[in-house]
Amino acid sequence: QVQLLESGGGLVQAGGSLRLSCAAAGQPFGAKAVGWFRQAPGKEREFVGVCSWRGNTYYHDSVKGRFTISRDNAKNTVYLQMNSLKPEDTAIYYCVADSRYTDFYKGPDSGSWGQGTQVTVST
Repeated sequence: QVQLLESGGGLVQAGGSLRLSCAAAGQPFGAKAVGWFRQAPGKEREFVGVCSWRGNTYYHDSVKGRFTISRDNAKNTVYLQMNSLKPEDTAIYYCVADSRYTDFYKGPDSGSWGQGTQVTVST
């Protein structure tokens, strides 16, 4: 399985921006869909968004218009640009690679997960 290395998390004020990166190690992403889930303390894991190998994307309604996923296949890196951040965006963000795109939001059956990176949005 592809190994995923995340970076870019941190502390930001509400209204600010952060960009998360997810790099593939060991083998390229190839044709896999790559996206993000997040989990806040005491809450269930939540789908954020996904990008197909062709660059098609879709997002959870709560982040639509604020978050953008992009993909650089040459660098085997996927980015999550987060703008207009809100305190409710505070969570650990996980990068995920999976063979499924359309059903990605359900959670991958056997995909690869990154170690997670903390995003904290203060008021």
